Amino acid sequence: MNKRFYITGFFLLFTSVACGSMAGIFLFMIRDLPQIRSLETSSPSAITRIYAADNKLIAELYREKRDPVPLEKIPKYLQKAVITAEDRQFYTHSGIDIKGIARAIIADILARKFVQGASTITQQLSKTLFLSPQKTIMRKIKEALLAIQLERRYTKDEILERYLNQIYLGSGAYGVESAARIFFAKSVADLDLAECAMIAAMPKAPSAYSPLVNPELAVIRRNIVLKQMMITGVITNEQYKNATNKPFNAVQKRNTSPAPYFVDYIKKILENKIGPTRLYTGGLIVYTTLSSDLQIASDQAIMLGINSLKKRRKNDPTLKTEPQGALIAIDIRTGGILAMSGGTDYRKSSFNRSTAARRQPGSAFKPILFAHAIEQGFNQASLILDAPVSFPGASKAKPWQPENFSRTFQGEITLRKALTHSKNIPAVRLIDQLGISGVVDFARNLGIQSRLSPYLSLSLGTSETNLTELTAAYAVFANQGIYIHPHGIIDVLDSGGQSIWQPAIEKRIAMSRENAAIMANMLEGVVLEGTGKKAKSLHRQLAGKTGTTNKYKDALFVGFSPAIAVGVWVGCDNFSTLGAKETGARAALPIWMEFFKNTLSDKEFEYFDVPDNMVKMRINPNTGKQIHEDQADNSEGLMALFTKGNQPK
Repeated sequence: MNKRFYITGFFLLFTSVACGSMAGIFLFMIRDLPQIRSLETSSPSAITRIYAADNKLIAELYREKRDPVPLEKIPKYLQKAVITAEDRQFYTHSGIDIKGIARAIIADILARKFVQGASTITQQLSKTLFLSPQKTIMRKIKEALLAIQLERRYTKDEILERYLNQIYLGSGAYGVESAARIFFAKSVADLDLAECAMIAAMPKAPSAYSPLVNPELAVIRRNIVLKQMMITGVITNEQYKNATNKPFNAVQKRNTSPAPYFVDYIKKILENKIGPTRLYTGGLIVYTTLSSDLQIASDQAIMLGINSLKKRRKNDPTLKTEPQGALIAIDIRTGGILAMSGGTDYRKSSFNRSTAARRQPGSAFKPILFAHAIEQGFNQASLILDAPVSFPGASKAKPWQPENFSRTFQGEITLRKALTHSKNIPAVRLIDQLGISGVVDFARNLGIQSRLSPYLSLSLGTSETNLTELTAAYAVFANQGIYIHPHGIIDVLDSGGQSIWQPAIEKRIAMSRENAAIMANMLEGVVLEGTGKKAKSLHRQLAGKTGTTNKYKDALFVGFSPAIAVGVWVGCDNFSTLGAKETGARAALPIWMEFFKNTLSDKEFEYFDVPDNMVKMRINPNTGKQIHEDQADNSEGLMALFTKGNQPK
């Protein structure tokens, strides 16, 4: 009697302690559970999309490729396929499936490890939102408790919508909309039955069943889901046969954006202005200035020009370094970047040579010097001496004696002829006469931000600049003397469509409208009569300037039409030579011409701005004197633009 009493008492005591302990653990777990109210205020990471000016998508930015959509936009077949494959009792259980749990426990005990899950859709959502993926008894209990809370607080449709937008579906896709775009290149709303079943097949093993990783296995798994849908009466036998017979055609995944250098340029700006977290998770819409058509023209021009250069270089076995090229196109009137090619192949090198590379511009810097001279009262007919000259060197250094590329001299010539034929000695004499500091200040006003050395050799383009700032400086000559800082972003919208950031566009008067028109006219002379005369074949009003650096390390052509300013650079990243005679006219100008040929082919003829208070007359290129109509050599003179009162007699 006493023995039975003690045994009964011990059992009751043990049960009480065990129940108390379990209750304590339960209360601790409840206190330790995440607050599901945060589900109402939290928003899942979403994709930021970047668009060209013509509304073509050029990039998607994300940490997780997630693109939430409302339940009504998700096809019913996809909803039913997921429920059939993952949780057939979804609309009847209260968050957990007791029978399923029992089956899973038995299977796990027999296998002595976790071999079978019993998670409902609600439990899977709980795990995805609040818990780690680690398989432990404690996590499973928390998962079940959270699922019950979710079911009490939200409707079945709300839970299903969250699940379909959160679940990982392989190949970087989070949610059904992203999966539809990655696997089928279409919106989830446009999926057919077979495609719905393939996406519904993913959650069980996303990496293994991804059609981009293992298309054969993905089709097998898809057909299993379709059969389950037929058996449960979701689809008919005929629908099952038609869907299972449909082949899967893998979408060819594009490796990069159609404008990768431009997208990198945009990303750096936005990371600084709105922060990387919001940029990559906020589901923003970014509208840019890029022209899809001009970007294609830019890339094609670079490819053709560099391939032609490579063929010429094959004849010299010492030229082993890979040549590179860059092109930037800027809208004259807005400063918007229309095209940006930062190299020949982004996959090999993402270094942006149109914005980040600093190289000597050579004679492409001369228009800045000559524009300053025009601002200081010189005109196209002003004379400058083209003859040997020597300047004292620093301390005991030898005197500096600049040379013309042609190694010849022509005596006194006009400023127009000196620029047209890219004479070095007249340029050095001019900067010596004007003063270096004034030229530097003027260059700053034109947007040149790079460091400019305070030496006479600045006139020959020995200070490194980048292609974008140099091209923007040239745009001033076609834009009535107004400088506009180049930019690539128009507007940034949040996920609700509200504007959250627009760039403040820097804009200022850099020189007079009349003098800008004179510079456009002088640079047009380079195309008609000088180092850029190959471009005359395009039969448009075009202007520009060649640039070639010492030992043919850099070749440039920078210029403009009345609407677009374009800069082209060709060179080698290690500063080695491009090869003998690879000048700006030979290596860079053909690329510039190819771009404009494609750009202008379907455009109306445009003219450079000429203010009313200006006159145009034919002048002698050497003396600068006016050539009258009754003179015998009137056909040989140059047509030059002057402000009234400052023209030659």
